[in-house]
Amino acid sequence: MALLVSSLFMLIAAVISLIDGGDSALAPLLISFSLTFTVGIFPFIFVRKTEGITLKDGYMIIFLSWFLSFLFGMLPYVLWGGPFTIANAWFESVSGFTTTGATILEDVEALPRSLLFWRSSTHFIGGLGVVVFLLLIIPNSSPVRLRLTNMELSSLSRDDYQSQANKTVSIFARVYLIIFALAFICYWAAGMSAFDAVNHAFSVCATGGFSTRNLSIGAFHSPLISVLTIIFMTVASIHFGLLFMAFVTRSLRPLNNPVLKFFLFSLLGGSVLAAVSLKLQGIDATWGEAFLDASFHVASYTSTSGLAISDNADWPMLPCFILVIGGLVCGCAGSTTCGLKSDRVLVLFKAIRMQIVKTLYPTSVFEVRFGKRMLRDEDVYQQILYIALFLLLIALSSILCVVIGDPNQHALLGSIASLTNVGPSLGTIGTHGNYNMEPNALKFIFAFDMFLGRVEIYPVFAVIASIFHKA
Repeated sequence: MALLVSSLFMLIAAVISLIDGGDSALAPLLISFSLTFTVGIFPFIFVRKTEGITLKDGYMIIFLSWFLSFLFGMLPYVLWGGPFTIANAWFESVSGFTTTGATILEDVEALPRSLLFWRSSTHFIGGLGVVVFLLLIIPNSSPVRLRLTNMELSSLSRDDYQSQANKTVSIFARVYLIIFALAFICYWAAGMSAFDAVNHAFSVCATGGFSTRNLSIGAFHSPLISVLTIIFMTVASIHFGLLFMAFVTRSLRPLNNPVLKFFLFSLLGGSVLAAVSLKLQGIDATWGEAFLDASFHVASYTSTSGLAISDNADWPMLPCFILVIGGLVCGCAGSTTCGLKSDRVLVLFKAIRMQIVKTLYPTSVFEVRFGKRMLRDEDVYQQILYIALFLLLIALSSILCVVIGDPNQHALLGSIASLTNVGPSLGTIGTHGNYNMEPNALKFIFAFDMFLGRVEIYPVFAVIASIFHKA
């Protein structure tokens, strides 16, 4: 099912190629569509249907759905050629489906429109989750749907929004599609062509980062388009369940959420600090430019979108530090953002505060309050453990890059940008940079980091453990 979804978008890209008179990507897209569709449809014809699956089967379904999407998603790039070696095509495919937005392309505009559409559509497919797309097809009563829903959506997402598993998938999908539709309409009305509007709407609703222009959003030289992008990046970083409840109840009360307040306050505070630094250091000429520049990129990194309106290669240390920290913390659970999630970071802060108070008053009893709920010690432990594991993986990835060979000294920054799914980082891999000059070994490491970050680590480790675990 995951491959059939990908083949559908390959076919649409081929149609765009035909509309353009049959560009150089037509044959690669048609061949890729044929292979992907054939492999995707094969099990429906020749493999006996099975309703009962084990927990291991469920994790393997998630793993293989993503892996096969990466593998077949690289076919249009490899067959088209140009800068797309095997390593580069794999990196671009993984970056697209995981909504990371990192690229090896030095000249994005050299690609034909059809290939640009396929590139952006991988964001759209991966943004909601390859598995969630196939969950929309599986009948509501199927135990497979219930089991996969519980594994694809994080525990934080389910805890924050109380809904039956069957309804959660359709709610998330509807909010996702509405954000895409609104972004497309607004971009088109603001002056983008219909093609550019679709591609950037794909990117912004998935909090990806792929653009049809070398200068990203900055190529349009439009403050209106920049502000619209800030709004949609921020909206796409909010828990989709909260957005749905606000819409259904016609009230802002569901948005009175401690995680959302923490996220928005962090976004505002980081933007103000970065703007002041950019203006005082002379990077931007006016306060208006400084606030637009700062707020756009803080929202871009915090939402893990990676879109840009200027080059951050020459930025001072403070705003660069804010961007990196923002990418680590990122948006809310239940959105298309990745990274640690504001939810976990807020739990960490509350747990630290509780421990300090316990130290002062050891005989008293304290609990971590999360809005109207009291978190059990087990819940707090799980979130802190995930943060520790996340930071450990950044350290291990950086060390591995250094051991293998890191000529550009991007081991740490590249690992952070990949595992958080932000994509761009700083310097030559910043907002106007790319990963083309990185060694192939590092590209594969960063691609694996992207995958780990997108599925929140545990499903991948569960599959690896099940392979080596004795039955």
